[in-house]
Order: sequence, then C-alpha cells, then structure tokens
Amino acid sequence: MRAVAAALLIAMPMAMAQTGLAPAKIPNLPALGGTESQDLSPLMERKLGEEIMRDIRRDRDYLDDGPILEYMNNFGNVLVDARPGARGEAKYDYFFFVVRDPQLNAFALPGGFIAVHSALLLQAQSESELASVLGHEIGHVVQRHIARSIGQQKQDALIPLAAMILAALTARQGGGDAAMGVFLGGQGLAIQRQLNFGRDAEREADRIGFQIMGEAGFDPSGMVAFFQQMQASTRNYSDLVPAWLLTHPLTSERIADIQARIRAQPYKQRQDSLDFFLVRSRARVLQDQSANGYSETKQFFQGQILQDSWQQKAAGQYGMAFLTMKQGDTDAAQKWLDQARETVNKPPPAGVFGASPRSKAESIFAATSIEIKLAQTENKEVLAKAATEAEAAHQKFPLSRGIAHQYGEALIAAGKLDEAGAYLRDQVQLYREDIEAYDLLAQVYSKQGKLALQHIALAESYNLQGGVMAALDQLGYARKAPDASFYDQSLIDAREREWQARRREDLADRGKKEMALSGSAFKLELKSDKDNKDNKDDPFNNSYTSPFDRLRKATDPMQPSGSVR
Repeated sequence: MRAVAAALLIAMPMAMAQTGLAPAKIPNLPALGGTESQDLSPLMERKLGEEIMRDIRRDRDYLDDGPILEYMNNFGNVLVDARPGARGEAKYDYFFFVVRDPQLNAFALPGGFIAVHSALLLQAQSESELASVLGHEIGHVVQRHIARSIGQQKQDALIPLAAMILAALTARQGGGDAAMGVFLGGQGLAIQRQLNFGRDAEREADRIGFQIMGEAGFDPSGMVAFFQQMQASTRNYSDLVPAWLLTHPLTSERIADIQARIRAQPYKQRQDSLDFFLVRSRARVLQDQSANGYSETKQFFQGQILQDSWQQKAAGQYGMAFLTMKQGDTDAAQKWLDQARETVNKPPPAGVFGASPRSKAESIFAATSIEIKLAQTENKEVLAKAATEAEAAHQKFPLSRGIAHQYGEALIAAGKLDEAGAYLRDQVQLYREDIEAYDLLAQVYSKQGKLALQHIALAESYNLQGGVMAALDQLGYARKAPDASFYDQSLIDAREREWQARRREDLADRGKKEMALSGSAFKLELKSDKDNKDNKDDPFNNSYTSPFDRLRKATDPMQPSGSVR
C-alpha cells in the first residue's frame, strides 16, 4: 500500500507534465487532444451554458438592451470570424452580453457565452481595448479551459487520497506529527496544482486573445493599455499577494509578455466606430438609475459635450437624449437626439484633409428615435409615426433584432393588430428561439381575444426561458380555451409530448451536469451568496439566487479562473 500511494503521488505531477497546457502556436491555435471531451463534451458544455444563461437573463443586472446587445454581438463576432477555428468542433454560436457591475472584469460561460461588466465597457477608452478583453475570453472558450479544468481536478482528487493512505501508514508507525505533515502536504499539492492550472490558462488566453485581435485588425497595444488600467484599479492588493497564491498571473508579468510580443508586430492604427461611443453612453445611463446616479451621469454628459472630438460631443448629446427619455421628458430627448445627428453629419472643419469617412451609427439613431416615440403611449399620432418609422428602419436594417422587435411593438401600439400578428408569426418562424417575438405575439392575441393562441405563444416563450412546467401549464390553459380549434389541439398535443420527453431527458442528465459543475473551477465564478441582503427584493428570491453575487465581491484578490483579471 505504501508503494502504491507513493507511486500515485509521484505519477500525478509527471502525468500533468505530459498533459499540461502547451504554449500557443504562432500564428495558429494549438491543436488540443480529445481527453477533455471525456469529462465534458462540447454539446454538454453548450447545454450548461444555456441553462446558466436562462438564470442570468432573469437577473436584474442583465442589461437586456437592444442596441447594446446588437453592438456587442456584431463586435464580438468580428473577432470570432477572424479565426474560423474559434468556433471549435461544435461550431458554437457565440453570444456576448453586458451585466451591470462596478468591477473591471469579464467572464466566459461554458459553450461560448461571454459577459462584460458594465464598468469595463465604460472604462475601455478604445475598441482595441475592448477587443483585448473579448479576445481573452474567446481564448478561454477556444481552449476549452472549463472542460480541461474538470479533467485536471479529477486527476488531483487522487492526491489527497494517496496522502491519506501514506498518513495512515505513517501514523501506525507512531509518527503522529509526520502523518499530519504528509496529509497536509498532499492537500497543499492539490491546491497548488489548481492554482498553477489557472495561471497557465490565463496566460494561454492572453496569447490567443492577442492573436485574435491582431488578425481582426485591432491595435494589439490596446491589450497593454487595458492591463495597465486594471493594474491601477487593483494596486491595493493584486500585486501584493504572493504570485504562487494567485489564480491569475501578476498583471505586471502579463504586461511585459504582451509588450514583448508587440515589438515583433507591425504598427496598426484603427479608428473607433461611433457605435462604440453611443453604446457606452447607453450603458452609463443604465449603470445607475437612481436619482443620484442620473445626476452624476448628466454632469458627465455635459462635460463630454464640451470636448473638441466630434465623437465625444455626439456621444454626450446622445447620452442626454437617452437620459431625458428615461426621465420621461420625450420632447427634450428628441431635441438632444437631433443635435447629436447634426454633430455627426456636420462636415469637418475647413483645411482638414484626408480624414476617413465618419461612421454614422444609423441603426442606433433609428432605434432611439423609435424608442422615444413609443414612450409617448397616449399620443396616437406619434405612435402612428413610430410604426411608419419602424417599418422603414426594419427594411433598411433587416438583420437588427432590436429594430425587428420595435417594429412589432410599434404596430401593436398603433392598433394595427392584424398586421402585427402576420408580421410576428413570420418572425417566430424565421427565428424560432426569439423569446421577445413570442411575447409580442401573445400580446397581439390577447388584444384580439384569441385565448388559445395567446396561451400557446406564452408556452413557447416560457419553454425557451427554461420554464418547461410553466410552458406545460400554458398548454393546459390553451387546451381548455373555448376558441381552441382542431389544429390548435393537434399542435398542443405535439408540443406537450415533445416537452415532456425532453423534460425526462433533462432530469436524467441533471445529475451528470451537476457533477460536472461541482468539479469545475468555473463554479466559483457563479457561486451565489444566499445571505446577500441586496437580493431580498428579487421576485425570484425564493427559488433563485443571483449568479452575479459572487462577482460583486470587489475585495477578493483571488479572482476565479475564467475572469479577465
């Protein structure tokens, strides 16, 4: 037994030396083996990510804002598409989103879901800095660090076991203190190996992110600039903790590594889009919606308007438009929006030659103009204009899901229910996982008095949100509705069989998924604090704790694996 235990303790580090993180190849991503798929397959990773996202979308700190989501996903997928291999063998559809949080951080969920904290979005001074963060998180997904972490922990689980065997044998020979030393040494070795894995994963994500942002045409020095900002924001504790106790490499070490790589790269300069500045203005308003928060935001925009940069000035004016709309002053909002458009369309000063064409951010301006009109719920004339404007915007920007939703909302507000119903039925056929489209369709059926169809549309919405039991309840209401046709009953039967079968499969798989999550270092990123007093007013508080509670603990210098810090 002593020989077996000693062999285990020796073989573990040797095995990890053979299967540990290999340095990223330049210029190609490293080819990974398939061993991590045995612990967590790409398909299961995606399912885990989808389940977590259902909870996150219900959280009050999830910024469900059309223009912000659209910008983040367009921007993020530019980075993903720069490296075709970034989607992996499962061909992930990446989803980028923003959460309201005062820390400079970002994190990746299993399966290609990537979050950015609102404070980070506001702190980024250029799109290259933002690209460095998203590239880093894409690197975590590409390299499957969550699946590999689970495999690593399964190996490390044998180390304390071997230490216990050795400790028991040592204790039998009368060495009590020696036995305790052996046991604690085994525990310490397992913990240190996990810390080493986390630091290696972060270095690997840095290298992959550096490659991706360079290939997408962004300035690689943006990564250094953002690391320096993070270092300044955490100088009270981050670099004072011993390096061997950190889950992430020292920021100074990361800066030095990236600077060395930049020297070998040609200089790149990239002009930031206007969308970047306008989205940050929206995020600033949504960051703190208290009276004091609005007051501070207003002061910021007023100072921004006085700057010489046309982009900064337009962003300040646009921010004032969005802020005054949120405060209920739609007249002032429209005036500020018009001023922002004038600033953007104003030609450059005389004598300025060779300037690149200005980006117009037309879709964001169009969406905000419609938004201001829809806020005037009692003015039928303005609502009719909103419907006309939304139709034109939808034709001009057919891929914008935010504007597509606004068009359906405008048709409902203008009382064009038949037209709205036909349009939204087409939308749910084209985009079968569009929750908001189903919700709008349910509104149309409710106003038309079509009870069976209303409940069927709500059932589809609840099912997409992960509420299978609530969806089945809605199907039950639809079945009992007096206007349920033979076709409706057939659809209800088919959906009921499909969802019940899937629910049985989900229950069978839940044990495996919970075991995977319990073994993943990533679970630390989503650990809820059940005693968090800030969550007492959450309507889901009885059965659901916020996945962002762990991320709000700004005083923790030991940032979990998967975060950018």
